[in-house]
Amino acid sequence: MFTSQGPTLRELAVQALSSIEDGYDLLAPKFDHTPFRTPDRMLHAVADTLRGLGPFDAGLDVCCGTGAGVETLLPLCRERVTGVDFSAGMLARAQAAVEPRDGGPAVEWVRADARALPFTGAFDLAVSFGAFGHFLPAERPRLFAEVHGALRPGGVFAFPVGAPQRMTSPLYWALLGFDGVMRVRNLLWKPSFVMYYRTFPLRGVLEDLLRAGFTMRLRPLEELGRRGDGSPHWCLVEARKV
Repeated sequence: MFTSQGPTLRELAVQALSSIEDGYDLLAPKFDHTPFRTPDRMLHAVADTLRGLGPFDAGLDVCCGTGAGVETLLPLCRERVTGVDFSAGMLARAQAAVEPRDGGPAVEWVRADARALPFTGAFDLAVSFGAFGHFLPAERPRLFAEVHGALRPGGVFAFPVGAPQRMTSPLYWALLGFDGVMRVRNLLWKPSFVMYYRTFPLRGVLEDLLRAGFTMRLRPLEELGRRGDGSPHWCLVEARKV
């Protein structure tokens, strides 16, 4: 599951018993060597789809982590790309890893909570990868409203969503078990570490996006294949600010 360069079991245990912010500060130096980092294959598939929706002047990566999403935005944006995260450790790692391209957009890093973004009408494009499990369902409307406010009229908020796992899939039970363990952990130990895999159902997400002022379209990520019934394994949610 982890490479030899990844965190040890003890380091993961310490992280799991920390707050979200402290946990990611601790994990940051080794984060890119864990399965939690969004795979390059996913990033490339999203970039290929977004390329047909541009051009974009300014891009925002919400909960940018160590910067993989920011690197994905660099070829897509003409003026600047901003990564925002509330973990100082992850931002420091991102700043060290991501280098602006000659003649490309400027890169900036901002430490902030995604539920209180310090931007108003500043971006044409916002993306997020693998971070939504850190927000409880009741927090989604506020999160989406903040992204909506950060976008210019007509701006796009885009993120990948996977097809629901079937009950016969081992992954279904693995994710269900993980969420159960996290709920018990958060009942018994403080501070809480909010990270769930089954709290982001597509129907509820689309309803919250609509209420936040977006119109939506689902775009299949064909590079990631299709299931036996012909449906895509992954889609890109294209939420456009009205």
